[in-house]
Amino acid sequence: MTEPDAQPALAERAIYRVTIDAPIRVVWDTLVKTDAVLPFFFGAVCDAEGGLAKGKPMRMVSVDRKFAIVAGEVLEFSPPHRYAHTMKFTQYPDAPCTVIYDLKDIDGGTEFTLTTEGVPAGTKTEKSMVPGGAFITENLKALLETGKPKFTAQIIMALGPMLNFTVPKACRIEYWPPGRYQ
Repeated sequence: MTEPDAQPALAERAIYRVTIDAPIRVVWDTLVKTDAVLPFFFGAVCDAEGGLAKGKPMRMVSVDRKFAIVAGEVLEFSPPHRYAHTMKFTQYPDAPCTVIYDLKDIDGGTEFTLTTEGVPAGTKTEKSMVPGGAFITENLKALLETGKPKFTAQIIMALGPMLNFTVPKACRIEYWPPGRYQ
């Protein structure tokens, strides 16, 4: 299991790091896929009109494209080493935070680091982000090394569409057009 390098209770910064037995370009191309189901992102699809690029909006949407789960703006896009974006869960009234993905070519593969910064302390966003960081790093690693995500991600992907009735109305995609973050 991936452990954060920082104390999650601090909320200001948490770091999740893992070595992936795959070339950096393969890790990068998988991480930044748009319009494909991403099991390491809880079975969501990255929706970025015109592609991911600095200053452009991005959002993670349900497979059926009825709900926006996360909305943000790309802060940095430097292939194949760094991708950073703001992130706001659409179901919570919490302020956005920043998510940074760093990739480094190392002997034996790619060092993948996920860093979260400015997560509002004591919020529902914080409670979701702490286990979310480990889930993302573990499932990206599993997907790239074995061809499939861990069992937990497989279950989430299978159940996700059946649980749409539980998603708050505020998350409907029409309420989160590209560029709306708050």
